[in-house]
Amino acid sequence: MLFITYKLPVCGNFHFFFWQVGLRVIHICLPEGSSKDEIVSEILRLNEDPNVQGLALDLPESSYSSKVLNAVKPEKDVDGLSDVNLGRLVRGDAYDCLVSPTACAVLELLEDLDGKTVLLVGADGALGASLHCLLQRRGATTASCQWKSRELQNKLHHADVVVVGSTKPDDVPESWIKPGTTIINCSRDLLSGKHNYGQQNNHDTENAVCSLAVAMRMQNMVKNTERWIQSQQFRKWDLRCLKLQPLSPVPSDIEISRAQSPKAVDVLAKEIGLLTDEIEIYGQTKAKVRLSLLERLKDQPDGKYVLVAGITPTPLGEGKSTVTIGLVQALTAHLNINSFACLRQPSQGPTFGVKGGAAGGGYAQVIPMEEFNLHLTGDIHAITAANNLLAAAIDARILHEGTQSDKALYNRLVPVVNGVRGFSPIQFARLRRLGINKTDPGTLTEEEINKFVRLDIDPSTITWQRVVDTNDRFLRKITVGQANTEKGFVRQAQFDIAVASEIMAILALTNSLEDMKERLGKMVVANDKKGEPVTAEDLGVTGALAVLMKDAIKPTLMQTLEGTPVFVHAGPFANIAHGNSSVLADKIALKLVGEKGFVVTEAGFGADIGMEKFFNIKCRASGLVPSVVVLVATVRALKMHGGGPNVTAGAPLKKEYTEENLQLVADGCCNLQKQIQITQLFGVPVVVALNVFKTDSPAEVDLVCEIAKRSGAFDAVPCNHWSDGGRGAVKLAQAVEKAANQKNSFKYLYSLELPIVEKIRIIAQKVYGAQDIELSPAAQSQIDRYTRQGFGNLPICMAKTHLSISHQPERKGVPTGFILPISDVRASIGAGFIYPLVGTMSTMPGLPTRPCFYDIDLDPVTEQVKGLF
Repeated sequence: MLFITYKLPVCGNFHFFFWQVGLRVIHICLPEGSSKDEIVSEILRLNEDPNVQGLALDLPESSYSSKVLNAVKPEKDVDGLSDVNLGRLVRGDAYDCLVSPTACAVLELLEDLDGKTVLLVGADGALGASLHCLLQRRGATTASCQWKSRELQNKLHHADVVVVGSTKPDDVPESWIKPGTTIINCSRDLLSGKHNYGQQNNHDTENAVCSLAVAMRMQNMVKNTERWIQSQQFRKWDLRCLKLQPLSPVPSDIEISRAQSPKAVDVLAKEIGLLTDEIEIYGQTKAKVRLSLLERLKDQPDGKYVLVAGITPTPLGEGKSTVTIGLVQALTAHLNINSFACLRQPSQGPTFGVKGGAAGGGYAQVIPMEEFNLHLTGDIHAITAANNLLAAAIDARILHEGTQSDKALYNRLVPVVNGVRGFSPIQFARLRRLGINKTDPGTLTEEEINKFVRLDIDPSTITWQRVVDTNDRFLRKITVGQANTEKGFVRQAQFDIAVASEIMAILALTNSLEDMKERLGKMVVANDKKGEPVTAEDLGVTGALAVLMKDAIKPTLMQTLEGTPVFVHAGPFANIAHGNSSVLADKIALKLVGEKGFVVTEAGFGADIGMEKFFNIKCRASGLVPSVVVLVATVRALKMHGGGPNVTAGAPLKKEYTEENLQLVADGCCNLQKQIQITQLFGVPVVVALNVFKTDSPAEVDLVCEIAKRSGAFDAVPCNHWSDGGRGAVKLAQAVEKAANQKNSFKYLYSLELPIVEKIRIIAQKVYGAQDIELSPAAQSQIDRYTRQGFGNLPICMAKTHLSISHQPERKGVPTGFILPISDVRASIGAGFIYPLVGTMSTMPGLPTRPCFYDIDLDPVTEQVKGLF
């Protein structure tokens, strides 16, 4: 434990005692004449140092101002002189406050005080206040006086005890004090060893005060240490949930969000056991959470891990995010069970395009929803900057290698700086990969220089694209390098949407800052002209990418409408990537909820895509084992799978979807049954959550629940959280709690040791129900290349349509007997998976005829956002 002291009093074996009790003390001696502002600046610096558990001050009398004393954080104030500690003392909160060691020393020396009069002379400020409070509690009558007061002689004559708080002037005779009066000297000069009261007869008392004050300060430090150790342990939540008053008809999402007053995020953080130095606050309602929490709570058992997946959706979506939020609101606000929702950060592409936001909906939302959907804490912007830096590095390297000799390249890559020429750390790493074990740039041979400076990137193999977080169809194919300054190095390229970047997938799968940096370096951006992979590490950009991502790696804390905690972190595509929020958010949340708590996270698209990737990719990366799957279904989607008309975003629903039709529902339950079967492949209990719409009839709801239970679901529960908030999902929460206590035989679908083709075939046949797969020549060639390059043991991330279990979006229900065509195979080596393309797959959405942005506006007076949904 580390304590900082400023010119501590030298009294007895002070340092020896601290070492004996296991405390480490550092003295900071400020320059003579340091101003109060300089002292405060130093105190504020140490306040923010998590390695410092206490601050003790020994300053000149003139420096003990309220400004200085209150600069010390109350929890580090071992002298007990801040207003907060004094206030707690006055209120009688003895456990929560630290009391002045000097005042405690005085009390230790005085025995029976009941009915006695104690005069405090020259004891002002915090010390005087502490003495008054403590003495009065011991039954004494207290009074105070200054040395120059006209009342001094009279008060001294009537006092039974005199406590001296400052140096006695020579013109105050000792004869003013009546014989037999107890005198206690606790002036700062005495405690600092600067003054000798040679004319007084109570040296023993003075020495006792000095020694006791040191001992009491030690006691405060030990008490502070005990508190600090206790604060590092898991703490029971003290969560104040927010009340909901649902209206009918249900208002718009943004109206509901704005009608609720969220808690300040630092209050929420404290309620769920986060320490002050573990959060970085962004505004009033968002905060980044530092990864140091994982080390602090490493011995804390994890809570239960719940995945929310869904049946094959309509283009409108079936409400997985809404179910996720409704479930945690029910668990925590209504069943008093700790729970955390972990969600993906939405891209601004869909927010301004056609889908809208992703904060949930109705009375099951993350708030403020406009902050959730717009920018958040800038993670996607950081990914965009990192991604495009790497893209720029690729083209720049091709240009420079094509226009310079080996010698010129070497001189620029390894320049002379201040007369010294040396390799950077990342260049040493490249030398090691090339088998060049030299440290002096001047000793490399011409052949070694050539190997070092030439990446020889084959432009036709570049897979790394630039990104932007906007739906922009005209960036799907572009030409770069057309300016004269690029000297004819022209090539075709494209933009992807930012969340399709491999860096986003890495953010979602990484386990630590070190792991993220390693993954960033492994990203393969192209092949060289010999067919070998070229990585971000080869380009020397790994460290810079890590710097751009250092804040993005921290999950963002927000809250639901009912004041329960939510982590928002990462948002990878659910087709070319795995479509799940971050491993780190899940891991931190699992520690915070405690052993009996629940962490609920969501997988993108249907269970055949998002859930399969969650199990085979995310769970492998994290080592976490899920407890329950919640499978979201709607009567609307089931009717579509039963043969109902096409559902189109933006178009009114046909009457088949708004009127009771039990036959359509029954026929469409085949898709629900198939998704339950897929879940059972992984050995995890499944609870079906039927997201109820106002057009659903009771008979339709009962039919779905009955079929789901017959098909192997642990339970099937209708949910009304959209209209009722957490109260509408209480039965779902109870079912999830029971299912989490069932036997869990979780297993992966395939072994990583299998060949790439076999892993693809297993997913196609067991999950999608395909008869077999068919590889295009290009796909087979890529598989052979990745296997040769040593990437054959990675998991598979299938990129296919989410609108059907098959590869054909128009085939609803449960298609069978089809051959799954694999048009191409690509790799995200840093993220750690191979992704086969089933048909064509767009990584840059376009804007529709009437995008959402037509309805989005800003009130210039109130600055309120309008029209988001």
